[in-house]
Amino acid sequence: MTKPVHGKPHIAFVLPALRAGGSEHIVSLLCNHFSRSGWSVSLFAFEEPGTPPYYAHDPAVSVIQLGHPVGRMPVLRSALAVFGRIAALRRALAGSRPDLVISFLTRTNVVSVLAARPLGIPVIVSERNNPALQYPGALWSALRRYAYARAHGLVTMTEGAMRYFPKVMRQRQWVIPNPTYAPVHLDGLRPNGRRIVAVGRLVPQKGFDLLLDAFARAAPHIADWSLTIWGEGPERARLEAQRNALGLQGRVTLPGVTQEHGAWLRDADIFVLSSRFEGWGIVVGEAMAAGVPVISFDCRWGPGEMISDGISGLLVPDGDIAALGAAIAALSADPDQRQRLSEGARIAAQRFTIDRILAQWERTAQQAIAPREAAIGTIKAAAI
Repeated sequence: MTKPVHGKPHIAFVLPALRAGGSEHIVSLLCNHFSRSGWSVSLFAFEEPGTPPYYAHDPAVSVIQLGHPVGRMPVLRSALAVFGRIAALRRALAGSRPDLVISFLTRTNVVSVLAARPLGIPVIVSERNNPALQYPGALWSALRRYAYARAHGLVTMTEGAMRYFPKVMRQRQWVIPNPTYAPVHLDGLRPNGRRIVAVGRLVPQKGFDLLLDAFARAAPHIADWSLTIWGEGPERARLEAQRNALGLQGRVTLPGVTQEHGAWLRDADIFVLSSRFEGWGIVVGEAMAAGVPVISFDCRWGPGEMISDGISGLLVPDGDIAALGAAIAALSADPDQRQRLSEGARIAAQRFTIDRILAQWERTAQQAIAPREAAIGTIKAAAI
């Protein structure tokens, strides 16, 4: 591995993998932004070399797949895999010597701090979910307390998530939400459209089981509407069985992951977020920016900070299936309200434009590397 061009700030991002997902999407945006702003950028992922990334990266971004993929495995093998990830990342960082590491997701954050700290490289760790409800287990919680206290700083997407962590775990702190933008161009709402859309990993957190029950309540009142759940994950078989048991085979489809990022927006007339908890809700932002009317559980955290109920979307009580079903039925039957919410969503999304959010990340990175650059400058001056 070669050292980037001398003189450019060098930033490295670390992720478990480069598949489709919210964190992976944000990291691709950050890599491309920093690269086009003149930084040298490396992206490290713990997956087998040759695995194609889902999101496009600027050609100047150095993408390094380290192996040691993340996944379920027996306890002893899992522990050995963690040590393997730490060693592999430390070797990669020692070879490239970035000025700053920014890591995403709890376990990878711990690995990144343990790998980079002996090399004297500062690490900013970024939590991307609701830490109060996404429990990593006793061992990883203890490791997180140790590692975060030794990280340069912590980024969360909401104030609620930041407050969850004690001060010792956030030596420096930045609340930076996800950006909201429409990844595909839309000509406008489809006046005759009849499709409700949800997007996310097929995992319990996303609450698609709750959505199926809610849609089953609404379905008799909106006979010409259908539901499409985009995404893939371990809950597929269970969700398909639930759909069939509800008699919704002809009205609910689970087509997998879209080949093009954001392609689901083209067929969406209403977007529904049914999550039990969220870190932010990037797909909510994409729908709002595209002017797709949104219905969301008011789960912690994210939707309530993005949506003004009745103005830029509809918020229903957290986990209330009956209320979600009633909201789906009412909004499907009211094209005027869909139009009002569409216009309100576009306006609200301007608070979180991609330029504003990327600028916050760049300021954070510059603040983090400033002491390091000053120290290097002092050493060089003393050597003259």
